Amino acid sequence: MFPLWTWIDQQDTLDAACDTLSTFDTIAIDTEYNSLHYFKEKLCLIQVHSSQQTYLIDPLAFPSLAPLEEIFANPKILKVFHAGDNDIRIIKRDYNCSFHHIFDTQRAASLLGHHFLSLETLIQEYLPVDFTKKKKMQRSRWEIRPLTEEQLHYASLDTLYLIPLYQALKEELLQKERYDEAQKIFASMTSVTWREKTFNPSGYRRFTGFTDLEEYQKGRLKRLYRWRHDKARTTDRAAFMIANDELLLDIARLDPAASLSSDQTTSRIQPQYLQELTLLLRK
Repeated sequence: MFPLWTWIDQQDTLDAACDTLSTFDTIAIDTEYNSLHYFKEKLCLIQVHSSQQTYLIDPLAFPSLAPLEEIFANPKILKVFHAGDNDIRIIKRDYNCSFHHIFDTQRAASLLGHHFLSLETLIQEYLPVDFTKKKKMQRSRWEIRPLTEEQLHYASLDTLYLIPLYQALKEELLQKERYDEAQKIFASMTSVTWREKTFNPSGYRRFTGFTDLEEYQKGRLKRLYRWRHDKARTTDRAAFMIANDELLLDIARLDPAASLSSDQTTSRIQPQYLQELTLLLRK
């Protein structure tokens, strides 16, 4: 049996869901985001679970999540996460909201001395349920609509057992007199902020084959590497989707007198970037 869930992509259903959620003193939260295909992670789904219902909220459908943001900030409602640092960072980045009163099951388990901290492992250890998740779903294209039934069920499982897991971990923290210590860790998590990927100016030196290049080719590769990063940032696409490492190396190796448009490498360059790269190679 799959858990019950409600899809939310309309303002009236979001308002109604938040009215219901605000009556609970504890809820569980998770997100799905695509960090593989974008320069900055794209928030694609927010899962919120009470003890009775799971809401799958589509952030792509809303310019604002004001009713949900009020719940995030409400100190009277405990928000339970598992490895919630990135969830909090990305939600705060996109909606400029704040979080108060959280509990993180991964951080709690780490404080208790656990070495295996996956949600699946902890649920199997602490709760009398058969819980497994399909790892392949983690890299789903969560931004594509409509989501499949398999994706929706997978997402709903992320929060289904978080509240009873929190209760079990809290009890153990109290028994071992580490609950106050955990609270300080959780409080620090609410202040995390998202930061853009930093540019590593010497990253091109790690390319396989770099040491075999001529000096002028190394200079070319350095310019190409910088160009790719800037293009990925401005288009919000992953660097490999602009041009992979192998393509940059092949362009860098071209004969100085060769025309990029006449080389077989051209077929692997996305047409919109051909003119930019041609000009870049003339420098």
